[in-house]
Amino acid sequence: MVIGDYLARRALYSPNQAAIVDAGKDPVLRLTYFAFNERANRLANWLKSEIGAGYKDRIAVLARDGIEHLDLFFACSKLGAIHTALNWRLHWKETVRILQQTTPKLLVYDAEFEGSIDEIRRFTGNVRQVSMADLEKAMADSPTEPVTYPALEPEDIAALIFTGGTTGLPKAAQVSHRMIAWNTLNTIIHDLHHDDVYLNVFPLFHTGGLFVYTLPNVILGGKTVLVREFDPEKILSTLEEEGVTIFAGVPTMYQMLTQAPNWADADLSALRFCTSGGAPLPVQLVEQYTREKGVKFKQGFGMTEFGPGVFALAPEDAVRKAGSIGHPNFYVQAAIMDEDGRLLGPNEVGELVLKGPSFSSGYFNDPDASEDVVDELGFFHTGDLAKYDEDQYFYIVDRKKDMFISGGENVYPAEIEKEIYDFPGVLQCAVVGLPDEHWGEVGHACVVLKAGYERDEAGVLSFLQDRLARFKVPKGVTFMEALPISGAGKILKRELINQLTTKEI
Repeated sequence: MVIGDYLARRALYSPNQAAIVDAGKDPVLRLTYFAFNERANRLANWLKSEIGAGYKDRIAVLARDGIEHLDLFFACSKLGAIHTALNWRLHWKETVRILQQTTPKLLVYDAEFEGSIDEIRRFTGNVRQVSMADLEKAMADSPTEPVTYPALEPEDIAALIFTGGTTGLPKAAQVSHRMIAWNTLNTIIHDLHHDDVYLNVFPLFHTGGLFVYTLPNVILGGKTVLVREFDPEKILSTLEEEGVTIFAGVPTMYQMLTQAPNWADADLSALRFCTSGGAPLPVQLVEQYTREKGVKFKQGFGMTEFGPGVFALAPEDAVRKAGSIGHPNFYVQAAIMDEDGRLLGPNEVGELVLKGPSFSSGYFNDPDASEDVVDELGFFHTGDLAKYDEDQYFYIVDRKKDMFISGGENVYPAEIEKEIYDFPGVLQCAVVGLPDEHWGEVGHACVVLKAGYERDEAGVLSFLQDRLARFKVPKGVTFMEALPISGAGKILKRELINQLTTKEI
């Protein structure tokens, strides 16, 4: 067994322990650690013999959540290959660009995405493709002999997790086996037990889905429950039926659960705590869960490049320190820095910078971007404006890079603006995030047209829907005579937000 063969180690320690419940399958699939490891060995043997996959090869997957994601992750770890999960919410044209960037040796896909695969195939003919149904059949005939890559080192890459595209193409953060180990240790210190039952509702192509609790829970020997998608009524029934002890979601999800028809009758007494991230959790929602279900909330803050567990806010601070992301986790060093590289004190606003062993190994095939985000002191620059108080509780004040979060998804305006400029007649444009009761924030486009062109909001939105994932498409367009510009020639997006929210435009 080598450092990356997580399942073989866990199967050795607790072979008969319940490992995975795939509640998205009909019938529900239940696996012990022994059976789970056998599946990964079968797949690793098939990848090695039939695909020729090995050290550093990328293996991509396009599918909703399910056991197949974890089969591939652990099989890749045994081979020293790199798990590359694709965001199924992206437009197929975006997926093509990512595949061209990462050049995987194999793309595994669910039949649901056959239409997109037909389009993708025209531009990535050199990437071998196999459906999940065919892969399952192939695995059944594959041997279960252990597969390892003995030369694997902690700094070798286990997975690529994609950030949002600030320049039109998402960057692939390289998640090393070293990063996984330190993130797991941070999570265990953050109160994960050997007998925990975790229900994952985050997409497994996100750091939240694969690394918040799913992988640490497997490494520690707990039971992890998977669902195909977030269905509030089904989630509540699954929490009860499986005796789930840990659940994590974004505020929108927690709000949707309270509106489900079975909310009043749902028994959530097995939950030790819930974790919320992605945006501040409203105090009213914390109080409702405590009052009606006796649920305690932890809140946190993470990011693809530094792991999902960067900050944590304890349940007892949910109201007292409302809006805070909490303290840095145990092996994370956090500071606030000004534009001149000076570290700031309490209640001074500057950029949040991080240092520690859970940092990723830069961006795949992008050394310039990898260097740009780390300074000479070794601090990773998050691009978030933040502060901390006298008690060392941190608060996010603004996003330096204009990113906003819609329904738990990071949305980068620059990527959308690039597409808007391709629409006929656009002279200038800016996309900003506006508050939304349901999604937290939604995009809004401000557009200045060239002379002689007619305003066409429906046309702009339709144009973007054919190029971008739905969650990236703005919910509205405002046409303006001019955009507010600073003395340095930069668009003043904060002023745009103020105008839009106060209806001054």
